[in-house]
Amino acid sequence: MAVKRTPFIAGNWKMNLDHLQAIAFVQKLAWALADAKHDFADAEVAVFPPFTDLRSVQTLVSADSLPIAYGAQDVSAHDSGAYTGEISGAFLAQLDCRYVIIGHSERRTLHHETDADVNAKVLAAHRHGLVPVVCVGETADDLEAHGPSAVPVAQLRAALEGVDGSKGLVVAYEPVWAIGSGQAATPAQAEQVCSALRALIAELLGDEVASATRILYGGSVKAANIASFLREPNVDGALVGGASLDIDEFSSIVRFKKHVGA
Repeated sequence: MAVKRTPFIAGNWKMNLDHLQAIAFVQKLAWALADAKHDFADAEVAVFPPFTDLRSVQTLVSADSLPIAYGAQDVSAHDSGAYTGEISGAFLAQLDCRYVIIGHSERRTLHHETDADVNAKVLAAHRHGLVPVVCVGETADDLEAHGPSAVPVAQLRAALEGVDGSKGLVVAYEPVWAIGSGQAATPAQAEQVCSALRALIAELLGDEVASATRILYGGSVKAANIASFLREPNVDGALVGGASLDIDEFSSIVRFKKHVGA
């Protein structure tokens, strides 16, 4: 029997909003969703602020018992030590983070993170009880040279080396050629890759883990196209970039079932 997967809408703020702006944003997002009578059984909502905002978001979420999850945008492969500028998973766990993004295309491109780096960070996240949101995706050149799914599947295979699937996992497929371009992949393209990723998870971690793992699409996601992606059987949500900084747009993405009639 297939496991029912709650859709997951994740907002990656990237390097935007200071801690005061983060407080105001999360408050307004919570109000907007409450006003719209959003049922969090229809879609889980999480935000991924910069590191400097996390304590403020934790305090607000805890004090007001907000049903919004949050996580970090990265984590160190190391638990402690002489690693200037890095953030241990132990620190994130103390801030009650539930999730952490690992292997985002910007980390791979701008910071030259390798598949081995991503794997080490996934293992570090699990050591500290965090659920990794593992990002995979191909460039336009990759797509032309290797076809759909080959590069994302290879990246995920490397990321899951030695990983215990029982500790939780989210996968985000983000075609690099679509990010910030305004030109999203088609729902059929997203489904093709997400189906291949789920098949790989089944191969490596077993059918039960594969059935339970949520696979997200990321790349020029907006309210106007989210429902079409989530109609696909292997797309379980979205990793939203720029649109997650707009309260109205992001809350509309979260409420995809109601405003588009999905």
